[in-house]
Amino acid sequence: MEKIIKIIAEELNIKEKQVESAIKLIDEGNTIPFIARYRKEVTGGLSDEILRDLGERLNYLRNLEQRKQEVVNSIDEQGKLTDEIVKSIAIAKTLAEVEDIYRPYKQKKKTRATVAKSKGLEPLAQIILDQKEQTPIEEIAKQYINIDKLSQEDKNNKDKIVATGQDAIQGALDIIAEDISDNSKYRKEIKSLLFREGLIVTKAAKEEEKSNYEMYYDYSEAIKYIPSHRILAINRGEKEEFLKVKIEKPEEKILAYIEKDIIKGQTQFTQMLKDTIQDSFKRLIEPSIDREIRSDLTEKAEEKAIKVFGQNSKQLLLGAPIKGKTVMGFDPAYRTGCKIAVIDETGKVLDYTTVYPTEPQNDIENAKKELLKLIDKDKIDMIAIGNGTASRESEMFVADMIKEAKRPVTYAIVSEAGASVYSASKLATEEYPDINVSIRGAISIARRLQDPLAELVKIDPKAIGVGQYQHDVNQKKLAESLAGVVEDSVNKVGVDVNTATPSLLSYVAGINNTIAKNIVKYRDENGKLKNRKELLKVPKLGKVAYEQCAGFLRIMDGDNPLEITAVHPESYEATEKLLEKIGFEKNDIKDKEKLEQLRNKLKTVNIQQMANELQIGEMTLTDIIQELSKPGRDPREDMPKPILRSDVLKIEDLNEGMVLTGTVRNVIDFGAFVDIGVKHDGLVHISQMSDKFIKNPSDIVSVGDIVKVKVIKIDKDRQKVGLSMKL
Repeated sequence: MEKIIKIIAEELNIKEKQVESAIKLIDEGNTIPFIARYRKEVTGGLSDEILRDLGERLNYLRNLEQRKQEVVNSIDEQGKLTDEIVKSIAIAKTLAEVEDIYRPYKQKKKTRATVAKSKGLEPLAQIILDQKEQTPIEEIAKQYINIDKLSQEDKNNKDKIVATGQDAIQGALDIIAEDISDNSKYRKEIKSLLFREGLIVTKAAKEEEKSNYEMYYDYSEAIKYIPSHRILAINRGEKEEFLKVKIEKPEEKILAYIEKDIIKGQTQFTQMLKDTIQDSFKRLIEPSIDREIRSDLTEKAEEKAIKVFGQNSKQLLLGAPIKGKTVMGFDPAYRTGCKIAVIDETGKVLDYTTVYPTEPQNDIENAKKELLKLIDKDKIDMIAIGNGTASRESEMFVADMIKEAKRPVTYAIVSEAGASVYSASKLATEEYPDINVSIRGAISIARRLQDPLAELVKIDPKAIGVGQYQHDVNQKKLAESLAGVVEDSVNKVGVDVNTATPSLLSYVAGINNTIAKNIVKYRDENGKLKNRKELLKVPKLGKVAYEQCAGFLRIMDGDNPLEITAVHPESYEATEKLLEKIGFEKNDIKDKEKLEQLRNKLKTVNIQQMANELQIGEMTLTDIIQELSKPGRDPREDMPKPILRSDVLKIEDLNEGMVLTGTVRNVIDFGAFVDIGVKHDGLVHISQMSDKFIKNPSDIVSVGDIVKVKVIKIDKDRQKVGLSMKL
């Protein structure tokens, strides 16, 4: 365990004591959000991101230790364990290295070498390898001819027969070739040589057919430099049979390295061994090393893609909510008409309809009439337009229509990724049993503007659509990573226990789907919860779950004003003492005037001294002060608000040099896509993000950021716009 702690501390650049404490808390069954928020003293303030990385590495390294033990036991049972093998396994850093060491001792299926061994040719192989024998090898090999010594039954089995001296030599060389291929030292050196000097080379699989992969039809790049997005693009091109991929390697160097280790001067065996080394490399080593290198590259690329996808999703989930507004959700389409749903400020559906302002009907007049009537009747403040098919035509229609409205109405473009997945889901059917599937998408779009987090948690995180190649990566790892991102986001914001849906509650630390449904059922049967303690009456929500979830659940108008904050019940006593010491009480946080005085007083608290007096940690005290200063405040309010528009841009309106404000819709390895209000999002290439060198676009921008950009390139035929953030 000490070794694991040391490795993780070095990798994550944190103290061993922090790692040790975090592992203890994880092993005790605490959730990551709970540890990150309420056990800062114990971990030295490790963030949820670092704790998740720590948990992942802990898992991997524990599996590695377990596999090492299994391999040692297996080799020991075969009576072949040596001190050298034990040492090699002990210092191996990856599962792949351990498997390479184990390779010679694995039970093999039938190979040319296993057949040769069953013919008793190992001693001959050893003679060739020793390279000392002066007698011509052909003479020695004759001693291994066994055809006359076999029974009639064995003579019928070609795997038992050594008919000639040449057969014996070939069999011995097959044994040597497999031994070379199984040598973990050679494999390790070859792999590291390939990572240093190898090239990925791609060619068109079919005759220069048009495709998205044309840049790879005659392409090569050094393995050590190839970025992850290109690896995933090449993998996809190969899978779709547009590309042929191979690894070009310094073959002469590899062969020379093995020859130097095996061949001892010029003897009758020299050429024979050279040919065998080449055979071993071409037939056995090369195919498996190529697979391993491709697999390593893919794994690293997937890791990066999953990380980017997680960062983007978190930004989208933590998008600023727009509260207290009545919103019309507008789900654009052509032939089937645009679906409209109106929801009030609490998210309740007021009205829904379908209008046909787009192709082929183009019934603009009737659509206008119907929507203006709804704007007037339901006192609509904003329109949320989905960004899918027919979005820009719908935007033009809406921009035109709201000029005639009797009240001020603005609109925003909302990502509708996953709305159709949600509409047809079991969850949507439970929420809106009497509403048509097609209308549910419009409700979801409207609610995403009001509260992105509460709406997006209902959708499989993969369908949120802010990544790169998310369908090409390991789906199990992606799902685990995204579940963590959603969990961290939900717990960061906190959840109103009296209004939250089961989907939202199920992401709160310590609460699973069953408990989430039980909370809602309890609420329906007993009315609103008045305090957090009441959660203990919810079936299956025991003391352990209560400790994990209590601080993340809010009770807005309950018995205890502290429960609109993230102060944990375990700190109530210390919090009340703190308030008392500075001349206040907990009810003052609900009084606007008193709250202002309290804020000013809290700024003057000496953290170190007060923490000592209250016998709590300084980090915990800092968090309590922050919560008391802004009780019930939503941390998403700091996030950039969606851009509200009242007019529309066409690509024809753009000129090079124009400076616009846009919303970052997606961040990928090579840049960011920004919605500037024309039909397709413009691309800010990584080279156009800053005058300084940037390694990663997400160091500069996040999904949802509002940025100023300059138009630097317009391709009207392909409807593409190039943008720059260098203003």
